[in-house]
Amino acid sequence: MKQLRIRTLAGLFLVAGVLSWSGARLWDSVGTLPRVPLAAPIVLAVIAVVLLATALSLRSRLRAQRERRPDAKGVDPMMAARALVFGQASALVAALVSGMYGGVGAFMLEFLDIPARRDQALYAGLSVLMGIAVIAAAFFMERVCKLPEDDDEDAGAAPAA
Repeated sequence: MKQLRIRTLAGLFLVAGVLSWSGARLWDSVGTLPRVPLAAPIVLAVIAVVLLATALSLRSRLRAQRERRPDAKGVDPMMAARALVFGQASALVAALVSGMYGGVGAFMLEFLDIPARRDQALYAGLSVLMGIAVIAAAFFMERVCKLPEDDDEDAGAAPAA
């Protein structure tokens, strides 16, 4: 399974941000801009908490298994793989959604004197922060689920001298 790359996530964030910023400008010139929902940062925060809790649970169970504690619960490899895939998918979606809300929030910065637009900019900014939290939790999950033999993968690919 390929690792998450910060470059890919940053590129996705930037492309979504630029497209949503230009879309927000266009939409605002034609009519009313759709609202940023209050639920957006809340949902992203819940996803970040779920990812973090899953990663901490896996980490403690793997540590207990490594130390061969008698009361240790084993970690099903398929469950760990599913958790890792959920983390990676969440990071990709969070980068896209954060970029989208970041672009809308950047557009809203011009209208901070209007209370409704100020609230929308705040919700968009919080959504970006919570998206970053999801990405950080996904990277932590990836680090927890990394197998020790994954480190030797790059060393074995070097040509023999």
